[in-house]
Amino acid sequence: MQTQVVIIGGGPAGLLLSQMLHLRGVDSIVLELRSRTYVLQRIRAGFLEWGSVEILREAGVGERLDREGFFHDGSMIVWAGARQCLIDTRKYAGRQMVAYGQTNITEDLYAVRDAMGGTIIDEALDVAPHAVDTDRPWVSFVKDGLEQRIDCDFIAGCDGSYGVSRKAIPAAVLRTYEKVYPFGWLGIMSETPPLEDIIYANHPRGFALASQRNPRLSRYYIQCDRDTDIADWPDDRFWPELKARFPRSIADEITTGPSIEKSIAPLRSFVAEPMSYGRLYLAGDAAHIVPPTGAKGLNLAISDVYYLSRALSSFYNDSDIAGLESYSQTALKRVWGAVRISWYLTNLLHRFPNQGEFDLRMQENELEYLAKSEAAMRNLAEQYIGMPL
Repeated sequence: MQTQVVIIGGGPAGLLLSQMLHLRGVDSIVLELRSRTYVLQRIRAGFLEWGSVEILREAGVGERLDREGFFHDGSMIVWAGARQCLIDTRKYAGRQMVAYGQTNITEDLYAVRDAMGGTIIDEALDVAPHAVDTDRPWVSFVKDGLEQRIDCDFIAGCDGSYGVSRKAIPAAVLRTYEKVYPFGWLGIMSETPPLEDIIYANHPRGFALASQRNPRLSRYYIQCDRDTDIADWPDDRFWPELKARFPRSIADEITTGPSIEKSIAPLRSFVAEPMSYGRLYLAGDAAHIVPPTGAKGLNLAISDVYYLSRALSSFYNDSDIAGLESYSQTALKRVWGAVRISWYLTNLLHRFPNQGEFDLRMQENELEYLAKSEAAMRNLAEQYIGMPL
C-alpha cells in the first residue's frame, strides 16, 4: 500500500488528524492495534478547553458536542470544610469549558471518517515504523496473519505512551523528563445524574473530584495510594468515602448508584523531546503525559494535531516546510505550559505523604489567596481554559 501519511494509533488524536488532513486534501491511513469495539469501550477524560471545541467544530464533529456537551463557566474548588471559589474562565478569560466524554468524541470521529471513506485498519499487529530518517519512510504491520507494508511520505505517532512510535527515535536524540506522584486516582462511573458543577475538593482525607459525562452519567474520583487494590473498593465503600471529602451541602446532592466502570490511574508528568525526528512526528500521549488534575491530556493531543495537520497541509498544498521544521518547538511550548498548570493544581489539591503542618498551611493560604485575588484567579483561569493556539 501507499499513502501520504501513515498514522499509528486510532484513538482521538489519530482519528482527528486523519479527518483534518482529509479536509485539506491530504491522504492518510490509520493503523490501530485494538479492535474498534475495544477502542470505544475505553473510559477516558472529557473536559474540553474552548480552543479544542473550536477545532472539533472545524473538523466537522461539533454538532453532537454542541447538542449534548455540558457547557461550564469554569470549575469549583472547595476546601477547609466549606470554603470555595470558582475558576471562572468565562469571567476572566471570556471562554467556557465543555464536559463531553472522550468516548463520544471517538464515536463522532469514527462516524465522520467512515462517511468520508477514510481508511482505518483495526487490529493491526506488530506495527513498526522504518527509515524514518530518510525521505522514503514506511510502516510494516500484520493483519489477519499476513505481513503488510505501507510506503509513505510521513509517519504520525499517535499511539500513546506505551506505543512503538517514540521508540523509533534514537536514544541519543531523545530526552525525557518525568515526575511520578506518590498517589493515584480511584475513579468510578455511574448511571446517575451528575452534580451541576465540576468540583475539586482539597480535604484532610485526600483529594476528590466530581465530574460528568452526560445528564445521566457521572464520573467521580478520590485520591488513593498507588498500590491500591481495586478489589478493596466495592461501591458501598467508595460512595461514603467520596461524600466524606466534600462539604455536607455538596455531599447531600451526590446521587449514588451501581458503578458501571471502576479504575485506578497513577499520576505522573512526562515529556519527551523532540516531538519529531526525520519524517516521524509524535502527537498526544506518545510525547507527553500530564496528571488529570488540570484536564489537559486530551486538549494537548488536540492542539498537537492542530499544529501537525496545518504543517502537513502547508507542505503538500504550498510546498512550505517551515511548519514541519518548527512543529516540535511550537507544540512543546504549549506542552510545558500545560505540564506546569497540571503540576501546580496537583500540588495544591492533594495530600502528600509526610506532608507537614507548614505545607498544609501553605496550601490553605494559596487557596485563600485565589479566592480573594482577582489577579491570581485571572492568571489561573487563563491557563485553565488553555492559552491561545
